[in-house]
Order: sequence, then C-alpha cells, then structure tokens
Amino acid sequence: MKVLGLVGSPRRGGNTDLLVAEILAGAAESGFETEKMHLYPLRIEVCLDCKACKKGSFTCAHKDDMPKLNQKLEGADVIVFGTPLYWYGPTAKMKLLLDRLRPFIASKRLKGKRAILVVPSEEGADACSHVVGMFNLSFGYLEVDLVNVLLPKATELGEVKRQPDVLLEARKIGRNLKPCV
Repeated sequence: MKVLGLVGSPRRGGNTDLLVAEILAGAAESGFETEKMHLYPLRIEVCLDCKACKKGSFTCAHKDDMPKLNQKLEGADVIVFGTPLYWYGPTAKMKLLLDRLRPFIASKRLKGKRAILVVPSEEGADACSHVVGMFNLSFGYLEVDLVNVLLPKATELGEVKRQPDVLLEARKIGRNLKPCV
C-alpha cells in the first residue's frame, strides 16, 4: 500500500509539513510505502473551465506539473491532504490542486482511494468546519473516502514540536492505516 502526503503550505518545516511527515512516518512503521510532495514548488495552473478534461482521455489542456502529480495520486492508496487554514479555507496552492482534480470526476480514477485531512490553524478545530466541509464534499464527488481528520491549534512555525500529544496523534493516524481490501 502506498501513502502520498501532499503539503499545501509554503513553509517547509512548518506545522503542516511536520504533521504530514508524522502521519507518513506512522504509515512507514506499519510497512507502507510513503512519499511526501510539497505543492508550492510545483507549477499548477488555474482551471479555466474549458471542459477538455471531461472527454477523450480525461486530461487537462494545461501544460504544467499536474500530469506528474496526477500519476502520483493515481498510484496512491491513501492521500494525505495537508494545508494550514487561510481565511477559513485551504491555501491557494491546495485550492488550485483541488480545482484541477476535475478530470478524476469523469474518469473515476480516484474512486475508492482514502484521504486524510490535516489542517493546523491559529483558532483550532472550531474554525475549520468550512474547510473540512469543502474537502468532504469534494471527496464525495470524487468517490474518495475521508478516513481521518486532524485539526490541531498551531500557527507559529514548528509550534507542533512543542505539542507531543498532537505529534503522537498524527503518528497514530499513519500507524493505524489498514491495507486496502
């Protein structure tokens, strides 16, 4: 089983990056193959609603880094979506990624995959209802199962390092993943 971690934060070594890494470390402890990708270095263009992705080979007309990322998504059994909370939603880069998942609606190539959502924020879980709802609805549309959500209160760079309970919870999420049946 393969677990892909997507870091939608511009801050390497930040809370989102650290929590995704802990989930992946837990998954690796359970014998799963893991990979982490940072979205900010990738060129992900804005969806133009041209509808090219809805027919033929279900591919986007843009010539950017999404084909490489799409291969990684298709090859994963579990996808960890990590984003800090920005104005009660995901970062712009994570939202670009979500918008560009449209080809997977018609092709159904993500159907049956599992997702984990990680959203550290300054205000904590109470501020995350909208972003969790957005991801949950999007995953439903893609027929991806949201299996776990982690919503810690953390905003300063690396703040979760001083929250061993949160790091342990992230590690347990990865460790407790079960192989796909």
